[in-house]
Amino acid sequence: MNVGELVERAGKGEPRAVARLISLVENASPQLRPVMKALAPLVAADGGAHVIGLTGSPGVGKSTSTSALVGAFRSQGKRVGVLAVDPSSPFTGGALLGDRVRMQDHATDPEVFIRSMATRGHLGGLAWATPQALRVLDAAGCDVILIETVGVGQAEVEVASLADSTIVLVAPGMGDAIQAAKAGILEVGDVFVVNKADRDGAQQAVRDLRNMIALAAYGPDDWKPPIVSTVAARGEGIEELVRRLAEHHDWLVGSGRLRERRVARARDEVAAIALTAVRERFGDLDGDDRLDRLAGRVAEGALDPYTAADELVEAVAPS
Repeated sequence: MNVGELVERAGKGEPRAVARLISLVENASPQLRPVMKALAPLVAADGGAHVIGLTGSPGVGKSTSTSALVGAFRSQGKRVGVLAVDPSSPFTGGALLGDRVRMQDHATDPEVFIRSMATRGHLGGLAWATPQALRVLDAAGCDVILIETVGVGQAEVEVASLADSTIVLVAPGMGDAIQAAKAGILEVGDVFVVNKADRDGAQQAVRDLRNMIALAAYGPDDWKPPIVSTVAARGEGIEELVRRLAEHHDWLVGSGRLRERRVARARDEVAAIALTAVRERFGDLDGDDRLDRLAGRVAEGALDPYTAADELVEAVAPS
């Protein structure tokens, strides 16, 4: 099956074609460039899938929350993609089959695509191929894509660079709210969730978060992150969480921030590809207006990231 056929079948939501494309992405196949070129027209800067990142310390219930969200979005008739980038996650078996065995509630649903992404030792915890896997799932017609990440260090900040909306999960008694403040996580959270809210200390965790959020300076038109209490294992609070995510998405669209975030995402992707291609030939690309212009075209689907990276390399590399 050639690239064109694969992309066409993936666009119709055929699970095997979607899985094959993500494998090509993850394995850095020589076919990766034509795949990205074929996918580019299917990407929209202000439309397509709502990309939601879930992050938090190990043990807060990210995997359970992800599964509960999948069920909630499916009840709305939405096609859902899941990228699990966490080796400690119950989803993660290193293969699609392993994932499906672990997500039995959704194992037979053809409208749910679940994939593990190996971290490959990447410092931030996210697989290097994750941005391109997002493109595949978006092209496959997913209405929502959930990214669950390694809950350590830089990963929490990195997921925000890939997501339209970022959920930061904390649990009672773990000191997560304080740790989040120390790590700068409060700055990237769009919705905060106190999971396992039936445990002692849940109200204190809500108060800690509320007090910390109150210290931030928000303008009249800024989004102020809400706090949602959940017991994901029983589905409690998930409906409210879905509603808050929808409100955030509406705000992103109405304020123009959705396109801004996606252009920033494309900018990071193009820069990473270009820097990998030329490595030591030139330094930092920050502040280069040529990169900004190319990122805008990639976000709009007018250009694929590899062609954009080639153009950038040609523009900045010494002759």
